[in-house]
Amino acid sequence: MPRLFVIASFVLASAASRIAPAAEIAVEKVDGGVEIKVGDQPFTTYLFQSKVKPILWPIIGPTGKEMTRAWPMRTGNPDEKTDHPHQRSFWFTHGEVNGIDFWAETAKVQGQIVHKELVKAEGGPTGTVVTKNDWLSPDGEKILSDIRTLRFGASDKERWIDFDITLTAEADEVKFGDTKEGSFGLRIAESMRTDRKLGGKIVTSTGFEDDKAWGQRASWVDYHGPVEGEQLGIAILNHPSSFGYPTHWHVRTYGLFAANPFGAGDFRGEKVETAHVLKKGETLPLRYRVLFHAGNEESGQVAKAFEAYSQQ
Repeated sequence: MPRLFVIASFVLASAASRIAPAAEIAVEKVDGGVEIKVGDQPFTTYLFQSKVKPILWPIIGPTGKEMTRAWPMRTGNPDEKTDHPHQRSFWFTHGEVNGIDFWAETAKVQGQIVHKELVKAEGGPTGTVVTKNDWLSPDGEKILSDIRTLRFGASDKERWIDFDITLTAEADEVKFGDTKEGSFGLRIAESMRTDRKLGGKIVTSTGFEDDKAWGQRASWVDYHGPVEGEQLGIAILNHPSSFGYPTHWHVRTYGLFAANPFGAGDFRGEKVETAHVLKKGETLPLRYRVLFHAGNEESGQVAKAFEAYSQQ
């Protein structure tokens, strides 16, 4: 057998073994959402509505530990900070769309993203959930609509969620403001926070760390730290086909972890007009993978995971 063929076969086999599912992904409709399991073990629940938007919570990592903050969905844990109530586990919004704030929950001009339809909820080697949602102004005007496709997978060492969303302008003109307050976000488990000084760390694909990672552009960012005696990590990977790639990162040492393709000027501290505008009927695609893994970005092989994801 030619040596080149042997090497190629080994590489393909290694890649296949990395992403081979450990068990079937079970997807079940429940009241108010869709529950996702790896075999019979809980993974997450897609909640159609949590305050002003859909979210995913709780999110259980590959070792059975919760990896995002439970507050404000679940209260009573004195170890969890009760700041930024809009940072609800795992979500997608933006802070300024036609002057309306879809990010915060206490804004003067507060929008909401309303679940309209569950298009698909299907299990298998990869679980799939597809929903349709409307972005509404305070007076009920439809500004945007979206179709979001979530795919869930797991291996023995990691779990992942692919989040693809296509935004469609419903108003005559839709302007995404240049603000840091956005867009695809998670609030990590409290013990992982860098500012807790328990070993939490932020690392970007371009080599920036901790508070220096904020506002930078990168293909991926990893946020890792201790969770109930284990070192665990969350990586967000930005697909090259996604609008704004490589995205800016609104990632904070207090636990916010967000990719924001709309805040270029705000992140640079420049008063420039970089808002993105869609005309009625125009669309905008965004694609991310969230990888829940053991260890740090090296032991979790985040760079290799991004290379594999970027080829899809």
